Amino acid sequence: MLRVRCLRGGSRGAEAAHFIGAMLGRSIGKWVQRAFQSTQTSAATIQPNIVEEDSVPKTADPVPADCPVCSYNEWDPLEEVIVGRAENARVPPFTVEVKANTYEKYWPFYQKHGGERFPEEHVKKAVSEIEEMCNILRLEGVTVRRPEPIDWSLEYKTPDFMSTGMYAAMPRDILLVVGNEIIEAPMAWRARFFEYRAYRPLIKEYFKYGAKWTTAPKPTMADDLYDQEYPIRTVEDRHKLAAQGKFVTTEFEPCFDAADFIRAGRDIFVQRSQVTNYMGIEWMRRHLAPDYRIHIISFKDPNPMHIDATFNIIGPGLVLSNPDRPCHQIEMFKKAGWTVIRPPIPLIPDDHPLWMSSKWLSMNVLMLDDKRVMVDANETSIQKVFEQLGIKTIKVNIRHANSLGGGFHCWTCDVRRRGTLQSYFN
Repeated sequence: MLRVRCLRGGSRGAEAAHFIGAMLGRSIGKWVQRAFQSTQTSAATIQPNIVEEDSVPKTADPVPADCPVCSYNEWDPLEEVIVGRAENARVPPFTVEVKANTYEKYWPFYQKHGGERFPEEHVKKAVSEIEEMCNILRLEGVTVRRPEPIDWSLEYKTPDFMSTGMYAAMPRDILLVVGNEIIEAPMAWRARFFEYRAYRPLIKEYFKYGAKWTTAPKPTMADDLYDQEYPIRTVEDRHKLAAQGKFVTTEFEPCFDAADFIRAGRDIFVQRSQVTNYMGIEWMRRHLAPDYRIHIISFKDPNPMHIDATFNIIGPGLVLSNPDRPCHQIEMFKKAGWTVIRPPIPLIPDDHPLWMSSKWLSMNVLMLDDKRVMVDANETSIQKVFEQLGIKTIKVNIRHANSLGGGFHCWTCDVRRRGTLQSYFN
């Protein structure tokens, strides 16, 4: 009733409604941040320990032995995986949230080609690379599943916005497997609103055979979810805004991409980013409690979007930490006995198009188990790092697929890994 009366007051009423909405938004944002202060404080005092599931009080139903979905971390032996599709990939319309997540050198590309196909020859090469990647995964004993091909050119309209689609290339962005549960992320880009449709046949099959299936609250993606005047012009602007905790997404409603979360048994790490807000993180915390603990970590990153090319956990107490985007809480991990590895400078050429990602996809690797890793065939420097760790490198070239926004971790979602639920922090 208050909003209706304000709107009846003409321009002054509209200003009042805007003021009230802004005040509520700030109040919600402060409330959510306060809700996480205790989580972050407890995370800073964690100690190293690996605790077998049998010694932890049972609060969740055990995973059925024949359930096709079961994955607790990023490194247990991989048995089944979803690999995305480059087919029919479209350039997302150049909206405010897309602008905030892409670098200015590519803005003319988005302005010109938003809603159109990505360059046809480039996509063909990406499709071929991903097919080869799937073949190699099968040779390594992994069952490979794929999303449905969909026509992403169709325009759709909701009461709040209009858009075309993008792709189903990055299952890591939209699906998070925690134990025997598949969680569909709500997403934050309007061009990705209906991306879940490509995965629904697979998810329904997994559900039929015993998996849990949860869809996070779908945001309206109304204008209020985004700072429509987000002031970015240069990388310096981005650094300043990120340091101030200012992002293009507001606290209007929960939103998150699954790729902003990374798993280590009972402990799951997440960053507040351009696509994941505090309300989305709070929804996940409540949903997964008390069996799992959510820890917020942050980085010196001018363009935070998806954690796995910044902080990629590759084994129990073993993490790749991007030297260009240092983790503000890295001492927490060192004190807990973790080994922190600074990956070498990527070797990808400066002139290679990376429309939605950075060169640091070199560290966006997929662990087949704690002694095998799928890594870019061109990135010889990081291959040497893994070899020094006693980890065998499975070399695959997905350089053209990188251009669409992801490395091996992004292009996959591990559905089943052979392992048990453990606590790596006590």
